[in-house]
Amino acid sequence: MEKTKKIRTGGLVMMTFSSIFGFANTTVAYYQMGYASIFWYILAALLFFLPSSLMFAEYGSAFKEAKGGIYSWLAGSIGEKAAFIGTFIWLSSWIVWLVSTSSKVWIPLSAMIFGHDATQTWSLFGLNATQTIGLLGIIWILFVTYTTTHGMNFIAKISSLGGMCIVILDALFLVASLVVWIGNGGALAEPLHGAGSFFSSPNPGFGSSMALISFVIYAVFAYGGMESMGGIMDDIDRPEKTFPKALVISTIFITVGYALMIFFWGISTNWKAVLSGFEVNLGNITYILMNNLGVQLGSALGLSHATGIVLGGIMTRFAGIGMFMGYLGAFFVLVYSPIKSFILGSDPRLWPAKITKMNKHNMPANAMWLQMGIVALFIFLVAFGGSAAQKFYTILTDMANVSTTFPYLFLVGAFPFFKKRTDLNRPYEIFTNSKWTNLIVALILVVLVGGIGFTCVEPLMEHDYQTAFWTIIGPVFFGLVAWVFYFFAEKRINGEPSSLAQKTPVK
Repeated sequence: MEKTKKIRTGGLVMMTFSSIFGFANTTVAYYQMGYASIFWYILAALLFFLPSSLMFAEYGSAFKEAKGGIYSWLAGSIGEKAAFIGTFIWLSSWIVWLVSTSSKVWIPLSAMIFGHDATQTWSLFGLNATQTIGLLGIIWILFVTYTTTHGMNFIAKISSLGGMCIVILDALFLVASLVVWIGNGGALAEPLHGAGSFFSSPNPGFGSSMALISFVIYAVFAYGGMESMGGIMDDIDRPEKTFPKALVISTIFITVGYALMIFFWGISTNWKAVLSGFEVNLGNITYILMNNLGVQLGSALGLSHATGIVLGGIMTRFAGIGMFMGYLGAFFVLVYSPIKSFILGSDPRLWPAKITKMNKHNMPANAMWLQMGIVALFIFLVAFGGSAAQKFYTILTDMANVSTTFPYLFLVGAFPFFKKRTDLNRPYEIFTNSKWTNLIVALILVVLVGGIGFTCVEPLMEHDYQTAFWTIIGPVFFGLVAWVFYFFAEKRINGEPSSLAQKTPVK
């Protein structure tokens, strides 16, 4: 039998970097907080990314035979009911991501075709731009769901191509920024005004202390996804040594990468001159910054303004290609992978037979179509709720950030209970002192609860009730649905409401 090649430190670092690091996270950070976002990204790395990733590694090594991913982790730590609710909220975070990105995906497509974001001028059937994008988002999720239920063998190739484009985009951005910096004699477009520039935001929307603290959710979101790496422990060469070593290296690379790229945006972009306009939003910020970089590159090279504009269009189109290909690959995976993992990992008796049924392409088609209906409904409600484009994309981004961060409360909060189990084989273990473990868990929970709380409360303080409602509704709505669903499932299964909760976790 051919021996399977194990993942070593270098390979694991690359996998972690490509899974976590996001080019668009740097543009969103610079738009929201300017240089001040660097502090929050470093803080999130130290207080969330590094310790929580080590916890996920312990989960993954102890439950490496389980098929349910984080569902199995939670079920083996805090029981089936809490696991079901927590994983349902985790699934909802991907549903909210689908809602958010189904509308945002048209911006890189527009940038790729026209060289700029033209979506704010689009109109179909007499609808305004926001409603038109919402309608196109519904059509997009319908297309992706239909295609994926029929099986897609080329998805991995598309995803790899998108990843390659993003890597080239990162390199192009860094080289172009250095050329602009040198060409401008070391001057920054966004000047530094002492240490205060790294703690105060040029964005008036982040002028209050509450808004500043709420930004931690954006930083945590930038490091999200590490829980998926915990499930490959059995594929890693000497995981007890390789994983923590790769994790420390990855944390340094990713944190320095984020800090460096955020700072580099200040080389070419003056915040007030370029980003204070009403046409700038969280959906098109990447393409506006890339376009401006191209213009500034032309100026630094001594080219005419017209040539600089052409360079800006080229940079924008390349960003559009990379982001669109990345979105395309991610959509085809995320429209089925989380829901399939949840259904296969949980007790099949919980679900109606039609939900668990796989089609001939081994896809949970019925569950995926139900998911498509929920996504389409949310897109419709948000897009036709009366939001202008800038507010529309802020709502979508806040929804995705809070929904994605919320499940970490379950994963981190369950860790002390996981550590108390004495019947598990733990091939990898780093948290050996219970007092320090509980202190670290408490610290992470404070960061998460504080960030989520301030993100939800801040729009209420500003009397922006629409943004507050949609920011909060994701985890609350899906958590309530999960609780009600589980309650009736317990009553349905042979009249034994305790049988599910007492199910023996996977060892």
